Amino acid sequence: MNMFGGPVYSGDPNLAATAALLAAGGGAEAFSFQTALVSMLGQDTVNAEVAKLTKQYGADQVKGFMDGMDFAVDDAVKIVTAAGVTLPAAPADLHGVALAKGLVKAGTAPDGTFWAGYLFDVALSHPVHNQVMDDINKTISVQADLNTHKVLNQAMFDVAQALGMTEVKLPSLH
Repeated sequence: MNMFGGPVYSGDPNLAATAALLAAGGGAEAFSFQTALVSMLGQDTVNAEVAKLTKQYGADQVKGFMDGMDFAVDDAVKIVTAAGVTLPAAPADLHGVALAKGLVKAGTAPDGTFWAGYLFDVALSHPVHNQVMDDINKTISVQADLNTHKVLNQAMFDVAQALGMTEVKLPSLH
């Protein structure tokens, strides 16, 4: 079980999806999760989701979530680069809504529940996911790590529902 719930994925990481997310967010050097979301879903949809999440969690937690995602991606890139992993080019057909759906699918556990931890395992590998969490816990706080997972669970569930992926279930941590 992952630290904040959901099963562990221990297979090979989906580096193509990771590369596509990086490209959507402005690349490894200037990644922004907000930019990636806008690239996948459009500004109006992202604005509506951020407003919904802000009403649900408060502005500080939503900002912490966005900052947490930026930190997590930046840290993951540093970890895999230091390990000698070269990310592939982003697939030409994995952008916009197709990327959003692909990320929802990647984070959906075998029981149909979306878990942020499962997505991170699939995108990066379970060991890299754990190293990123350890870095967040040491650099920022365990609460920031928990918040990032919690809000991402809700946000990606909302994305799934908006994209017609109504079979995706909301996890207990949201």
